[in-house]
Amino acid sequence: MGWEIHLHLVAAIAWIGGAFFMFVLGVSLRQKEDQEAVYPRIGPIYGYFETGALIILLMTGYMMISNNGLIQILFSNITNEVMDALRIKLQIVAVIFVLTVIHMTISMLTLHKIKTPVQKFFSKASSMGIFLLNLVVLHYAMVLRDIL
Repeated sequence: MGWEIHLHLVAAIAWIGGAFFMFVLGVSLRQKEDQEAVYPRIGPIYGYFETGALIILLMTGYMMISNNGLIQILFSNITNEVMDALRIKLQIVAVIFVLTVIHMTISMLTLHKIKTPVQKFFSKASSMGIFLLNLVVLHYAMVLRDIL
């Protein structure tokens, strides 16, 4: 593997580390006033930073799959430990991508506005889903690394 794995790892650290930080921040800021003071200021910065990390993850992930000749195998009926783990990881990444689009859309539309109860529910649910699924993706990344 070439330079892609290094950039992929740095982006993964940024993506998962950022999500972990925001999770801890959300848990520790119990007062609504504190949340309203902090999130509108750091939310957009965090969103752009995380979008950049996600783009790098998707690009380098695709490059590593393509450069190792796994595209055709990925969409075939061939099953083995590596391909099964990679397929599961990519399916979870697809769900994370959808949840990220939902979360970012709600966040940008309601940046300096009060969220409706439905918006608040989907914003928090998508954020929690992203956080938890990141840990599952990390698990499958370690599984793949152990196999290879």
